[in-house]
Amino acid sequence: MRMHVLPEYLLNPTHPVTICVIGCGGTGSQVLTSLARINYSLQALGHPGVYVVTYDPDTVSESNVGRQLFSNSDIGFNKAVLLTTRVNAFYGTSWEAVPDYFNKETGIQCNFTLTCVDNVKARLEVDDLLRNYTERTSYREPYMTAYYWLDLGNARNTGQVVMGSLCKIKQPDSVSFETIDRLPLLTERFNLKKVKDKDSGPSCSHADALREQNLFINSTLAQLGCDMIWEMLTEGMINYGGFYLNLKTKCMNPMYLEQPQATRKKRKLKEAG
Repeated sequence: MRMHVLPEYLLNPTHPVTICVIGCGGTGSQVLTSLARINYSLQALGHPGVYVVTYDPDTVSESNVGRQLFSNSDIGFNKAVLLTTRVNAFYGTSWEAVPDYFNKETGIQCNFTLTCVDNVKARLEVDDLLRNYTERTSYREPYMTAYYWLDLGNARNTGQVVMGSLCKIKQPDSVSFETIDRLPLLTERFNLKKVKDKDSGPSCSHADALREQNLFINSTLAQLGCDMIWEMLTEGMINYGGFYLNLKTKCMNPMYLEQPQATRKKRKLKEAG
């Protein structure tokens, strides 16, 4: 079995594990709630927990109520600030909200970066920023080191969650597993530059929004994606790099780990003598 083992710091962190959540809409609002539960549960196990920073420049609109975790009284307020304040009040955390886009001026390095955005352009911009981060991690404290990028994306009834590592993670010697030192990023699994975003503006009603997406596709992806983080932080390893979900057929297929191409070539040459 192939396994990916987390970096040494995340196996025994001395600070809360840092997480950036980019986008606090249909998926992001559900993700933030799940992360709050993860934090509370980790601390109950003696773990430092997680510290979350949210990013979203958008405000709550009428069409967001019901499908996202907002009510009519939330209309007009910034999504990131509103949700983060709510979690802080409920769980006693001191998480941070940035009512802006994740960019060079506002973005910070976190151990995990989660993208819950609805367009390709935003993903490509995040990809560029995160790749630049990896060149500057040598002098960073471990809790400010960017290790992983988790992307959650969906269509009407389908979606995918992709966990990628931003650098090679030193793996321990193992006789039980074949360890993989790097998980492919979203942009390495898929050529996003060939994907065309739909030319659609914001829905004007809850009914219009439901015609575009299944009511439970976002929350299902959020739960399963956060389960990956929970598994990684509690077990210290993982044997898949994401999954595909089809809510219509109730099927989920994991993205099992593969050997890096260079390693496969070396092994084939060795076997060939």
